[in-house]
Amino acid sequence: MNVYIITGTSKGLGLALTKRLLLDNNHLFCISRSTNTDLAKEGNSKATFIEFDLSKVYEIDKLMNSIFDEINMSEIRAITLINNAGTLSPMAPIESCKDVEIISNIHLNLLAPMLLSSAFVRHTQNFGGHKRIVNISSGAGKNPYHGWSNYCTSKAGLDLFTRCVGLEQEQHNNPTRIFSIAPSVMDTDMQAQIRMSEKDNFQSVDRFIEMKEKGRLLSPDFVAEKLVTLLESDEYPQGGVIDIRDYIS
Repeated sequence: MNVYIITGTSKGLGLALTKRLLLDNNHLFCISRSTNTDLAKEGNSKATFIEFDLSKVYEIDKLMNSIFDEINMSEIRAITLINNAGTLSPMAPIESCKDVEIISNIHLNLLAPMLLSSAFVRHTQNFGGHKRIVNISSGAGKNPYHGWSNYCTSKAGLDLFTRCVGLEQEQHNNPTRIFSIAPSVMDTDMQAQIRMSEKDNFQSVDRFIEMKEKGRLLSPDFVAEKLVTLLESDEYPQGGVIDIRDYIS
């Protein structure tokens, strides 16, 4: 059996990944602030739904302890952590962002994945099967955008964190494989939020409106399919920071 721990599973890419990975040989631990009721009603025994606010960073270690208490490591072949949950807010020049908004953004986008990854590596250090961490990043981690100082900074930090952990794991006989991937621009609620932005807060809003109008947004299902295929192929660089578009033929 394969185990997947996935964050942000109630909608968007996280929901698409959950649906694609709900197979007989997989057990999923789906973490989100609210459970997708339609998916939960299906009553699939291969999924455990956990309502948890990842911005509550001091409780993450307890969360991971409870998850691993439910996993019999001797009965599984592979285990994967997918750090997908994230937020764009606040979208505004930094002087217009409230302290609590900045803290919440960094907690969810950067600190939570770091803590989840730390606990994951610790709990699996004696596991002899396949161990993988996937960090869902963004092209914004490489390029600055007006009004996105929080989001860009958190994603840049996530990418560098990925590279560091990849380097550290090279010292192990059975390393945890890790990579960070930008899923490109998807047709999600987050994109709808972007298109509703005031231009004073996000100067590139017209570009994102045009992308929607011209059908240039990828569907979450399409991206999920490509990401799962990439995971199954195991052909990604250790500690790599990659773009899903490079794996679309």
